[in-house]
Amino acid sequence: MKFKNTFLWLSVLLLVVACKTNPFTGEKNLNFVSNDQLFPASFEQYNQFLNEAEVVRNTEEARKVKSLGEDIVTAAERYLNANGYQGFMNDFKWEFNLVKDDQANAFAMPGGKVVVYTGILDEAKNTNGLATIMAHEIAHALADHGAQRMSAAQLQQLGAVAGSVAVSGRSERTQQIFAQAYGLGSTVGVMLPFSRGHEAEADRIGLTLMAIAGYDPREAPELWKRMQANGGQAPPEFLSTHPSTQTRINNLTRWAPEAIAEAKKYGVNSFK
Repeated sequence: MKFKNTFLWLSVLLLVVACKTNPFTGEKNLNFVSNDQLFPASFEQYNQFLNEAEVVRNTEEARKVKSLGEDIVTAAERYLNANGYQGFMNDFKWEFNLVKDDQANAFAMPGGKVVVYTGILDEAKNTNGLATIMAHEIAHALADHGAQRMSAAQLQQLGAVAGSVAVSGRSERTQQIFAQAYGLGSTVGVMLPFSRGHEAEADRIGLTLMAIAGYDPREAPELWKRMQANGGQAPPEFLSTHPSTQTRINNLTRWAPEAIAEAKKYGVNSFK
């Protein structure tokens, strides 16, 4: 019993002290992984990935990926400075690379390392479509989604340990049932919704950043309409790490006017 109480209080303490304010939403987010811990490991993994990948260099597409990324980061800095978050990106080391791969995909790693696969360029179709993709990935990095996912995974593991301790005196069958139920319940009920929330948040933040950078956020739902037309059968939304494509189209259509209004505060009245 003493161990259980100690474990409970340690878990509560983690939840209380391990929060960081999201500068784009103003919300307190679970995060007990510091940049000092996370960024060096992320940079090392990114460099290892690039060493093993076929990086596209000195082409028009590669230059566009780099220039769009830099434009959107500049817009992010304007937003952060205007909202009292000067120096927020001091630890970030931004890098944007195009990698030859047929996957229609892109990703960001903590600390500002972004990769776009050549397979998504046809889906992007135009500069605003590519800006949508880039802004979404940059938003993931700025919102510390990687650190939040790691923090949530650690809590999931702590919960599993606590539950195992609680049923340790029960039958082996009871312990097996708990392990299966906890694994399924915590994944479908907590971790997957957590991930979908991050994707929606990155979509919304990304719209604002691309609009401040001078790119038209109204192209974002059009990008996802193209993705929907070319995509295969997707799993049900509640079993996915991402919102359904139709949900994203609906959200982006609704949020685009908000992004345009925000961009006007920064003197952006027309788009590239």
